[in-house]
Amino acid sequence: MRSRPGDPVDHAVSLDRSTVLDGAAVLDGAAVLDGVADVLARLRERRPRVHCITNTVAQAFTANVLLAAGAVPSMTHSAEEVAAFVGSADALLVNLGTLDGERRAAIDLAVDAAMANARPWVLDPVFVDRSPLRRDVAAGLLVRRPAVVRLNETEFASLAAAPAGPPETAALAAFAAEAGSVVALTGATDRMTDGRRLAGVANGHRWMARITAMGCAGAALVAACLAVEDDAWLAAVAGHVVLGVAAERAAVVSSGPGSLAVAILDALSDLDSKDLHERAKVE
Repeated sequence: MRSRPGDPVDHAVSLDRSTVLDGAAVLDGAAVLDGVADVLARLRERRPRVHCITNTVAQAFTANVLLAAGAVPSMTHSAEEVAAFVGSADALLVNLGTLDGERRAAIDLAVDAAMANARPWVLDPVFVDRSPLRRDVAAGLLVRRPAVVRLNETEFASLAAAPAGPPETAALAAFAAEAGSVVALTGATDRMTDGRRLAGVANGHRWMARITAMGCAGAALVAACLAVEDDAWLAAVAGHVVLGVAAERAAVVSSGPGSLAVAILDALSDLDSKDLHERAKVE
């Protein structure tokens, strides 16, 4: 359920690597937003299934975010059936939030199935900075080239052996190029790079950080976008823009994190191209 003959896939501006590494990237924001809107339209049309191996506390909210956006979730991590589920899915999310023995076994089987069936997958290396085991597992998964790695500053510093604090653009681009994956670094402004192109997405709301599973659901939404878009960089940008704009719309009718968690599902379900073009902050 990814690209089909005649599908538009080259929405993003092509930038050579030296431009990004020099910190002088110029982005055609209008072209990227057109691409984001098209990704959302195709997601709704095709209703791809995203298989999620994710944090125990994240499963319900992640499933609801996927459904609200137009995708279909599946969640089993049983070793006896996970390969079959992934093989028939359109994309895979691997989240290390609950890294018990059963999930560790399921992750290996799931990634094997994704690679054997040419399914795109997202790695969300939750808390790799807190546990040597997680860091080792994540490092092993990086070698298998996920389409997108979505992580925060401390997780990036751990995996990249980089200094603490916000990484330089050059460090992000070099890591992405070496890994062969798009890096989506979350923060006040989310940054996405494939080693050649760079985009910043400044949408969202401060209450998002106070809702369990918001980040996990965001990674799943990126996987849903990957299911319908071959350009992993554009898919990553689309996932962050869609969730961020939905959160801003939801905040208008919310009184705090609890009501935002519900309202964001409503906002996702009726988000349209007009909302994206009017509200998106892509730089």
